Amino acid sequence: MLSQRLQKGHFYTMYSDLRQYPEKFKGYCRMSLNSFDILLASLRSGLTFQDTTMRHSISPEERLLVTLRFLATGNSFASLHYEFLLGISTISGIVCHTCQQIWQRLRDAVMPQPKAEDWLRIADGFYQSAQFPNCIGALDGKHIRVKKPPHSGSLYFNFKQYFSIVLLALVDSNYRFIIVDIGAYGSTADARIFCSSRMGERLRANQLALPEPRRLPGSSASGAPFVIVADKGFALSPHVMRPFPRRDLDDRKRVFNYRLSRARRYVECAFGILSHKWRVLMSSLQMSPQNATLVIQACVILHNFTRIHDAHSEPEVAPFPTITSIGLEQNQHRRPGSAGLAIRELFADYFISREGALSWQLTVFVVLRDKYWVMVFKLI
Repeated sequence: MLSQRLQKGHFYTMYSDLRQYPEKFKGYCRMSLNSFDILLASLRSGLTFQDTTMRHSISPEERLLVTLRFLATGNSFASLHYEFLLGISTISGIVCHTCQQIWQRLRDAVMPQPKAEDWLRIADGFYQSAQFPNCIGALDGKHIRVKKPPHSGSLYFNFKQYFSIVLLALVDSNYRFIIVDIGAYGSTADARIFCSSRMGERLRANQLALPEPRRLPGSSASGAPFVIVADKGFALSPHVMRPFPRRDLDDRKRVFNYRLSRARRYVECAFGILSHKWRVLMSSLQMSPQNATLVIQACVILHNFTRIHDAHSEPEVAPFPTITSIGLEQNQHRRPGSAGLAIRELFADYFISREGALSWQLTVFVVLRDKYWVMVFKLI
């Protein structure tokens, strides 16, 4: 069977035909033909191997197509073996090597380290789309299923009752990943991962080149720092905002929780776009954590790559306020610092002020609350 690869393999029977039909090509590779060619040109030197007297090397085009098909479908290496007529171990090596090349060669281009002007651009995007000023990103973690590594105990076993590694990400208002931390144990809480990550360490040390505090739009008060929005699983700090706890919620606190949720939804949407385009993340990765990390890194880079080069054809995600935005969820008790509390109070006061209030913000959480109680009564 393998000896007939040049006559019957998917690459030799379908690749040239797919290029004649751009829509079919995009459905097969999860990116446009133009984006594929740009990606191939960037990776060609790293995917080119020397021919020998014993055999011809596999072309960069075929290597990239095999990898994209694996990432787009999540099919096993055995399944791809029957499609492309390559050995299972060969496919495994191709996928891991190509993912490594994608991460190394494209990371600086599609996910560069932000500078002060980049943070300002991100903050302007959040203010225009979510009406949350001085926001430089939405933070959250996503658990990616993996096969239990040998002799790992419960390190990778998470609270959702399966084995995983964590993708911790900071996302902008265009659903692009700004900074990621990949590979933490599934049993570790998001807050602990963030604190021990390089991102968290540089944020605490003020090494992320954040701009100087600036006034909130229309406000005459002193400047407010630039902040990251996160859920209740993260600790409150001067640069990380989380919702008010459920107890003693008044309209002012509910409005803050709602406005924070409008900004935080971008990271949830980004995770949804990522996993639905690269469906390998929706299945359990049957490989070592090291190789799984390479696959996730490649998916993150390809997500940003397609958001940049296929932006005109990417569907827009409509804003949808969630029930958690009004503070109906359980809260994890923490002891935030006084600086973080003061900054959260500053934003809360601004959101109900004449300069920062939205005309419909008080109506939204009342409607959501009524729908929530109707749902509870139906369940009872």
